[in-house]
Amino acid sequence: MQQIFTVALPLLAAVTTSTATLPSVFPPPPVNGPPPFAIIQEEPTSKTAIREVAPVKPKEKMLICKGCSEHETIALNYFQSQGIKDKNALATILGNIKQESMFVPNICEGGGRTSYYNCSGGYGLIQWTSSDRYHGLGNFARRIGDSPSSVQTQLRYLTTETQWKQIESRLKKSGKSIDSYMNDTYNWIGWGIHGARTHYAYQYANKLVLVEV
Repeated sequence: MQQIFTVALPLLAAVTTSTATLPSVFPPPPVNGPPPFAIIQEEPTSKTAIREVAPVKPKEKMLICKGCSEHETIALNYFQSQGIKDKNALATILGNIKQESMFVPNICEGGGRTSYYNCSGGYGLIQWTSSDRYHGLGNFARRIGDSPSSVQTQLRYLTTETQWKQIESRLKKSGKSIDSYMNDTYNWIGWGIHGARTHYAYQYANKLVLVEV
C-alpha cells in the first residue's frame, strides 16, 4: 500500500506595500528657531535693590552765647545768618542793642513797656526815635504782616535801614578789635560815648563759644 506523505509548507504572506505610504527616507527640512524642547535661559526676575544714600552734610561752625536770654540768642543767630561771623563784631552789635533796650522789643524810651502805637519816643531794640525810622518800623511790619513789637520783625527791619547798610560791610570784615567795631557802629545808632555798650560788648565776647552744628 502506497503511503502518501503530505508536507505542509508555511505560507509566506505576500506583503504588498504602496510606494505612496512608504515613510520618507530623508530627514525633514530644517526649521528656523529653537527646537520644541530646547531649554531657554530666562532673564533673572530679581534685581539688586539700589538704595540712594544722601550725601553727608558737612558740619558748620557757629557761635553760641552761653547764659544768654532767648532774645539775645535770636539776635546772635540772625546776625550770623546775615554773614557776620567775627566774634568781636557780633559782641559789639549785641552790646549796642543791650545798652539801647536790654533786648526788650516793646520798650519805649524811658523804660516803659508798651505797644508800638502807644510810644511817643524811641521804641524797640535800638530805640528808633526819629520820625522816618520810627514810622519805617510800622510800615515794614504792616508790609510783612507781623507785629512791630516782635523781636523778629525788628531785627529784619534793622538790617533794611540805610544806617545799617552803611556799616554792614565793615562788620563782615574779620579780625578787628571791639573798639574798632564799636567806632563802625556809631553811624548806625548814634551815641555820645562808648559807656556801658563797650563793657557789654566785652562781656558778650567772653560768652561767645564756637561750636560745630
